[in-house]
Amino acid sequence: MADFPWLSILVFLPLAGGLCLLPLWQQERLAKFVAVTAALVELAVCLMLLPLATSVNKTVPGFAFFLMEDYPWIERFGIRYTLGLDGISLLMVLLTAFITVIAILTSWRSIKERVALHYATILVMETGIMGVFLSLDLVLFYLFWEVMLVPMFLLIGIWGHGRRIYSAVKFFLYTLAGSLLMLLAIIALYLIHGAQSGSYTFALPALLQTQIDSSTAGWLFAAFLLAFAIKVPLFPVHTWLPDAHTDAPTAGSVILAGLLLKTGAYGLIRFGFPLFPQAAKASAALLFILATIGIVYGSWIAYAQRDMKRLVAYSSVGHMGFVALGIAAWTPIALSGAILQMVNHGITTGALFALVGMLDERTGTREIDAYGGLWGKIPMLSFFFLFFAMASAGLPGLNNFAGEFIILAGAFPIAPWAVAVGFFGVVLGLVYLVRLVQEVLFVRERQALPLPDLSLREGALLTVLAMMALYLGIHPGPVLELVQAPVQLLTAGGGP
Repeated sequence: MADFPWLSILVFLPLAGGLCLLPLWQQERLAKFVAVTAALVELAVCLMLLPLATSVNKTVPGFAFFLMEDYPWIERFGIRYTLGLDGISLLMVLLTAFITVIAILTSWRSIKERVALHYATILVMETGIMGVFLSLDLVLFYLFWEVMLVPMFLLIGIWGHGRRIYSAVKFFLYTLAGSLLMLLAIIALYLIHGAQSGSYTFALPALLQTQIDSSTAGWLFAAFLLAFAIKVPLFPVHTWLPDAHTDAPTAGSVILAGLLLKTGAYGLIRFGFPLFPQAAKASAALLFILATIGIVYGSWIAYAQRDMKRLVAYSSVGHMGFVALGIAAWTPIALSGAILQMVNHGITTGALFALVGMLDERTGTREIDAYGGLWGKIPMLSFFFLFFAMASAGLPGLNNFAGEFIILAGAFPIAPWAVAVGFFGVVLGLVYLVRLVQEVLFVRERQALPLPDLSLREGALLTVLAMMALYLGIHPGPVLELVQAPVQLLTAGGGP
C-alpha cells in the first residue's frame, strides 16, 4: 500500500473531478452527481490512509511520515515533487475532504447559475488545499498556495452577493501581497543554503539545516509570518475576512472558515517556526500580543454585529486567535491543542455558516432583527443552531472546549498573562453567542417569515457535523495521539 502514489491521488483526484464537470455546463443534475461523487471518493481515499498512521517512515530524520513521494521535477534549480504525510497533515487532509463534501451539499439548491462551474471551482480549490498540506518542497508548496487564491476569488466574485467584486479583489490583493513576500524569502533561503552547502535545493528537510545569522533570519521569518498571518488571519491584517465571508456564497464561507484559514496556521507550524526557530523565539511576545488582541477584538466586534454572517466571521478572528496563541507558546501541549482547535473551528464555524446560509436561503435576510421565535416554528433547525452556537462558545463536552482548554493549559507556563486575556475572550464569546441564540430563537417573533424546517439533506449533514463536534469534545484522545509524534519532533527542534 505504501508503494502506491496515494498522495498524488489525494492532490489531483479533485482536479480530475473538476475537469470532468466542465463539459456538463447544461446538465445541472449530472454535474451535482459528479461533484458529490468526486468529493466522496476523495474522502474515502483519506479514510483508507488512516491505518497507515501506525507506521512511520524513518528515512527522513526529524519527521514522522507515514507516506512519502519524491520525484525529480526541475532538476536544474533543485526543485522536486515531494509530498509527505504525517499525523498533522493527515488530520488536515481529512478535514479538507470532509469540509469539501459539506460545502458541496450546502450549495445544492442555492446555486442556480453556472452550476457545473461552481462545483468545478470548489474541487479545484480542494486540489490546491491538499497540495498545501502535503508539499515538502517550498516551490511546490508556493505553487499550491497560489492555486488556492483563484478559485476562492471566483467563488466570491461570481456567486457572491452584496459588494462581491470589492470583497473578492480585497481578498486576492491581501493574500497575494503576503505570498509574494514569502516567495522572495523562499528564494533568499534557497540561495543562502546553496552558498553554504553547494547544493541548491528547495527541499524542506535540507533547508532546515541552513545556518542563518539572526538579522537575516529575522527578515525572512517576518516575510513568512506576514503571509501566514494574513491567511490565519491575525490582527491587524484580518480586515479582508469579514468582507469575504459576508459577500461569499455559503459554500465559499464554509471553505474559507473550515479550510483556508487553517493553511496559514499550518504554514507557521510546518515552515515558519521550524525554518527560523531563533527568530520565532524572538517574536513570541509579539505573537502573543497579536493573538490576544485578536481574541478580544474579534469577540468584541462580533457582539456589535446585526448581520449573522458577519458576526460568525468576526468570531473566526477570535477563535483563530486561540490557535495562534497555542502556536506562539510552542510547547507540546499548546501546539497539540492548536492543531485540535484548527479541526474544531472548521467543524463548528463551518456548521454555523451552513445554518446561516439555510436561513438566508429560506427568508432572503441574515439580519438578526428579522428573526425571533424560531424554536417554536422550526425546532430541528433551531436545535442545531443552539447546539453549534454552544459548541462555538466552548460549552464543556463539546469540541471547542477541549481545544481551548488544552491551548490555555499548555500556554500558561510560558505566558500566563496571555492565558488570562484568552480566558476573558472565552467569556466575551459566550456573551455574544448567547445573545445571538436568544434573539434568533427565543424572543417573540418579529415578522412572519416563510420557514420550512430542515430537509433530509440538510438534517443529515448537520447531524454528521454535530456527531463529530460531540465526539471531539468527549474523546479528543485519538486526534491528540495522531499528532503526538510530529508535535514532539517540532517542539524539540526549536521555537520559544
